Amino acid sequence: MQKMIAQSPKPELRLLAYQIFIPPTRNPTERDRHLARAAAMVSNRLSREPEPIDLVVLPELSSIEYSREAFEALHVLAEPLDGLSFKTWRAVAERFGVTIAYGLPVFTDGLLQITQVVVGPDGERRGAYAKLHTAQFGASMEKEFFSSGDHIFVFDVAGFRVAPIICYDIRIPELSRTLCVDHGVDLLLHCGAYARDLTYFSWHHFVITRALENQVYVLSVNRAGQDFGGSIFCPPWIDQTQSPHHFGDGEVIETLTVTRSAIEAARRTYPFLADRLADYSNLPFQLG
Repeated sequence: MQKMIAQSPKPELRLLAYQIFIPPTRNPTERDRHLARAAAMVSNRLSREPEPIDLVVLPELSSIEYSREAFEALHVLAEPLDGLSFKTWRAVAERFGVTIAYGLPVFTDGLLQITQVVVGPDGERRGAYAKLHTAQFGASMEKEFFSSGDHIFVFDVAGFRVAPIICYDIRIPELSRTLCVDHGVDLLLHCGAYARDLTYFSWHHFVITRALENQVYVLSVNRAGQDFGGSIFCPPWIDQTQSPHHFGDGEVIETLTVTRSAIEAARRTYPFLADRLADYSNLPFQLG
């Protein structure tokens, strides 16, 4: 795990979530043109925000198209951690004093991995998370092209503890539980590429469950388009007065807020995290 950088806590964390349209990217020229446009879109939005933004979030593999055709071109589309994507987003982060989390295919140490990278307002790379669980069902064909990661990554923004997970990861409850309960995460950045296959319709249920069972915020950012869309931002509790925020299908940059008070209120009012037993694996077993 990367070394945590101590920051003075703030009562809220302000986010920009970019549900981005990604055109065909079958060669480096198309990829680089797309990256330049994405950086311009984010820069334009940051320049117009009335209040400072702490964190900008892009979805899984936000530098390239999610398709077999693009994956078959990974030998020219994948990048090292310090490649063009890093240089592009570092410039935006430094200019506006924000932290940015972006996705790309990374080639390092002989492995291709689906990776979420975080660059800080000082232009330094805070760390990177390679997807632990690669998907091979529905519209996914990741095991044919990518290797799985081998570590988790937690970082601090404005005193809030944040962790990226990627798409299929959210369906494995042990990962989110470990990040939230063992490592004190306040916000899960769930960066996805959810195509409208048969798995699309269960996605939001997993997001809401992970938020409520761990009493944290979950931001689940998808790519835009009629075959994707539907990003969702879920608070640590929902009832008749508060509910998840749903995106549409088009390209959009949403301003969102995470508050310390909402997390504390959920855990104070519904203390089921505190009521967990220390260990469930050793309970006496009875078979009827």
